[in-house]
This record gives sequence, C-alpha cells and structure tokens, in this order.
Amino acid sequence: METETATRWLSETEQCVWRTHLDVSRLLMHELEKDLQPFGLTNNDYEILVNLSEAEGQRLRMSDLAEATRQSKSRLSHQITRMEKAGHVRREHCESDRRGLFAVLTETGARTMEEVAPHHVASVRRHFMDHLSPEALAELSRALTPVAEHLRGRPARS
Repeated sequence: METETATRWLSETEQCVWRTHLDVSRLLMHELEKDLQPFGLTNNDYEILVNLSEAEGQRLRMSDLAEATRQSKSRLSHQITRMEKAGHVRREHCESDRRGLFAVLTETGARTMEEVAPHHVASVRRHFMDHLSPEALAELSRALTPVAEHLRGRPARS
C-alpha cells in the first residue's frame, strides 16, 4: 500500500474517467436490477442461475459458486436458502466430500432462466450495448480486459 507521501493523485482526466465508470456501473446495475424485479429476481440471483445453467450437470460446489460470484460463503449460503424457497435451486451433498455441498439448478430454475434470459439480454442492449458503436465496444474491451484479468487474479472474498 502506498504511503501518504507517495500518493499518486488522479489527474483531472483520470478522475473524470473513474467517476464516470462508477456512475455507469451503479446506474447500469440499478437498471438491470429493476428489469429483473418483475420476475422476482435480483442481479445476484440471476448471476447464480447463469452460473448453474452453464455448469456441467447444472451444478456447482458451493465453494466454487461463491468464488465465481465473488460472494462470501456465508452470504451465498443465505442467498441459496432464499432461492431454494423460491424453487430455483436445491442443495445436494457431495458424495466424495461429506462436508461439501452442491448448488443444483432445478427444473423451475431452468424454466425461469429460459423465461428471463431474453428479457435480461434486451435490458443489457437497451441500457448499455445500444449506446456504443462497434468501434467503442472494441476499444472498451481492449481497455477493460487487462483490468478484469488483474482483478480476477485476486482471491475471492472468504
């Protein structure tokens, strides 16, 4: 960590870009969340459903799901409990590890994904993609990929 005397303050341009990024991130997540509400889902619910729907056997160890969604194991456990009550997922014991648990996508969860995914993609397009040219998308990808790779290299919250 840098000391106070070694602080590299943001330039005016960097400050503007940083604050714009924060605004876009917050506002975009808010809009996507609003568009999921009619389906009774949050952004976190949808992310879990996506991860499970794309996993082999539509199941993931809880620890792997926590890492994939960057949630603490405790927070994920509470969320999975809520999603179990809604019928979207169930927990199964791991045969090879008595303490391990899987989160498994249920038929209800799979049907929910089939129903919600087209609406979610339309929301992503409406609030984000449709406002960027192909050139801007390519540049944004080039600019953000190194940051994402750097951050993915950090351990998930425990």
